[in-house]
Amino acid sequence: MVASRRYVTLAFVLIAVLALTLVAGCGSDTNDDGGTTPAENKEPIKVGAVLAITGPQSALGEPERNVIDMEVKRINDAGGINGRELQVIIEDDASDVDQAVTATTRLIEQEQVVAIIGSTGTGQTMQMRGEIDKAKIPQVSLAGALVVTDPLDSLVFQTPWSNALVAPATLAYLKEKGLTKVGLISEDTGFGKDGRKLVPELAPGYGLTIVGDEVFKPTDTDMTAQLTVLKGKGADVILMWSSTAASAIVPKNMAQLKMTMPLVGSHGIASQAFVTGAGTAAEGITMFAGKILAPEAYGVDSEGYKLATDFITRYTEAYGEAPSNTFAGHAYDGLYLVVEAMKRLPETFTAAELRDEIEKTSGWQGIGGVFTFSPTDHNGMTESDLVRYVVEGGKWALAK
Repeated sequence: MVASRRYVTLAFVLIAVLALTLVAGCGSDTNDDGGTTPAENKEPIKVGAVLAITGPQSALGEPERNVIDMEVKRINDAGGINGRELQVIIEDDASDVDQAVTATTRLIEQEQVVAIIGSTGTGQTMQMRGEIDKAKIPQVSLAGALVVTDPLDSLVFQTPWSNALVAPATLAYLKEKGLTKVGLISEDTGFGKDGRKLVPELAPGYGLTIVGDEVFKPTDTDMTAQLTVLKGKGADVILMWSSTAASAIVPKNMAQLKMTMPLVGSHGIASQAFVTGAGTAAEGITMFAGKILAPEAYGVDSEGYKLATDFITRYTEAYGEAPSNTFAGHAYDGLYLVVEAMKRLPETFTAAELRDEIEKTSGWQGIGGVFTFSPTDHNGMTESDLVRYVVEGGKWALAK
């Protein structure tokens, strides 16, 4: 009888040990690096991304996709979001507004994402808004037009420097240089239309006159007709508000027409692809954008400098080349504005709670600058986040 009791007791001990082992196995697993991976029995957090991976804006959308892929892996390798795996489902809108809407609808209805990053372009971003508002989920746009966040939509945030920041800095520079007769050329996109509306509204306040206003399509291959008109109007500077690959044709055509006045661009051309496309005609072109193209502009040893240089190093290791434009940084900021807000929330949360938490972002150092959102400001940056660049020796360099 005593022996039987001992066997029963031993059986209970073994069962208890087995139960504890199974419970432990349901928690976070330790990976090879000593970190933790999200528990397998927890639902992943799904976020959507709509990017212009193909089409006229592909030079912007491709690095954005690369960054999101790279950073999602990094986040999950470190344990995910409060122990939950992060899934970012990326859709290509092919630089097309209708495809952007279709992608947004699929992400919301089929994937049931809690937020959407994108799109790359202003036109797509604005066209997606109907679906965003209907679903009541937050959107973090990677497009730089003023209309993205002004007038304000409570669900929509923005990572690039808005035209509302870049246009005044650019016009103040023209005034400083005594370039008062502005020949404006813009592309027929949401971003270009936004600049075309804003620049003439602001120009008189800087003592500038818009002597000509010309437009080109992203599919155009020759802009000599538009440039000839601006030359005939007596422009002493050409101001180009654009972002697509076709922008590189403008300086080439100016060289062919022997137009020697300066060409000043918007932050939409803050890409090595633009400089390469324009070739030697790009030399001397200037524009205002963020500090990522020249990390020393953050201030060596500053938080921004360390963030930017680490980002560039990791991107280069992952893809064999450094990020060649500012748009990779916009994707980094868009992703982490959502991720950091999620980390501040409980393990489970609603899309409405996530929206509110994103809006509470204050003093957060991103690639584009320091973000501080509020109920009346969903861009969150200032002109202090901008610097001026000039093309020198086939590359963008910090202007002296």
